[in-house]
Amino acid sequence: MPKTRSVFICSVCGQEHPKWNGRCNACGSWNTLEEAVVEKRTGNASAPKATLTMSKISGVDFPDETRYKTGMSELDRVLGGGLVKGSLVLLGGDPGIGKSTLLLQICSSLASGRTVLYVSGEESERQIKLRADRLGVDAEGLYISSCTDCDAVCEAMRSEKPDVVIIDSIQTMALTDIQSAPGSLVQVRECTGAFMRAAKALDISVFLVGHVNKDGGIAGPKVLEHIVDTVLYFEGDKQLSYRILRAAKNRFGSTNEIGVFEMRDKGLSEVTNPSAMLLSGRPAGISGITILCAMEGSRPIMAEVQALVAKTGFAAPRRVSAGFDYNRLCVLLAVLEKRTGYSFGGYDVYINIIGGLKIDEPASDLAVALALYSGLCDKVIGEDIAVFGEIGLGGELRAVSHIRQRVREAARMGFDKCIVPKSSLKELDKSEDYGIAIYGAANLKQAFKVLEAVAGEKKE
Repeated sequence: MPKTRSVFICSVCGQEHPKWNGRCNACGSWNTLEEAVVEKRTGNASAPKATLTMSKISGVDFPDETRYKTGMSELDRVLGGGLVKGSLVLLGGDPGIGKSTLLLQICSSLASGRTVLYVSGEESERQIKLRADRLGVDAEGLYISSCTDCDAVCEAMRSEKPDVVIIDSIQTMALTDIQSAPGSLVQVRECTGAFMRAAKALDISVFLVGHVNKDGGIAGPKVLEHIVDTVLYFEGDKQLSYRILRAAKNRFGSTNEIGVFEMRDKGLSEVTNPSAMLLSGRPAGISGITILCAMEGSRPIMAEVQALVAKTGFAAPRRVSAGFDYNRLCVLLAVLEKRTGYSFGGYDVYINIIGGLKIDEPASDLAVALALYSGLCDKVIGEDIAVFGEIGLGGELRAVSHIRQRVREAARMGFDKCIVPKSSLKELDKSEDYGIAIYGAANLKQAFKVLEAVAGEKKE
């Protein structure tokens, strides 16, 4: 019998500790150490020594088809152009958000001319078939299995050599040599390592579905995300029909791209025009609303920013933000008060990005600031005005990237006017007709004056 020992592993960073502590010595997190039982490794003098093989990078070749098309262009965009052969992809998201639905849907395209193995540790084969019938998935090369034994799955990968393997989910898999329960930190880490070794050795693409914890991160040690090649997060409110897929890590492409989907009765459908989706149902004649042109990777997206400024009934006014960084909101409120003289000390402030979109780029500062100004002064901003720009602590507007793509997207969506940082105007091609009136502002006060001038032109 192999000897075992108990260790305590941090669920945040994966650091092992010989005994329990209230605080992890590696990352400083509190109450994150969980007990795990592992085997003691003993050396074997008679075992052959491992050897290292080296290859010149110029002599390493690969076939022309290094990526598989999944059949969903939005997913291919996030992956960097398609699913890379031999890659290990981790897909996380809240329960019921649509992870299993997305992976089962792409089996129709992946299994055309290829072999796909779908392994579920949470559903029986009949349940998988029932869901596949509802989604209209029926491919000759698709094989399903209900199994929780990691060793059996790896052995099937070696013997059958499928092109793509989907594991739903990694928390249900277990290695028989490890005494810990399925879903424990040790089991999740070791099973992921086993699938990684099989994927690289056999050149098989593997999808892993990962559960998330209460903080929204992938359940298990943080080292799990370092093992895999790509980490995808499926976001969105289950009460809404729209879902957003974004990459937190991607060794084969950009991490700035997003994919937009809509959940329908027969599964997920792609949203090829997210701007029209996010702007649908926009109210007219309401103060505190601005339209932002944000960049998500190489894609410009028009988003609606709403601000509500109301008198507070408490000694400390409330600050609530949905889809926008709370700390950045506090900074913008301080800049508005210090540099423009507008005080929000006696008002509750609420910021919301419509559609469940999360905006984290600095170019959204101007749209949020103008929405706050509009909500405080109860001035309606024209429905045909789009804005973007970064705000410094001095109240100045800083230049942003991809101004031409943003302006073209605003014009394509029917906007007539656009307020941008004055320093960004030099990036525009003066010989090109963008089909939209572009106004530059050097600071917040000038941006307010531009709004008043544009409103005056509209009245005339």
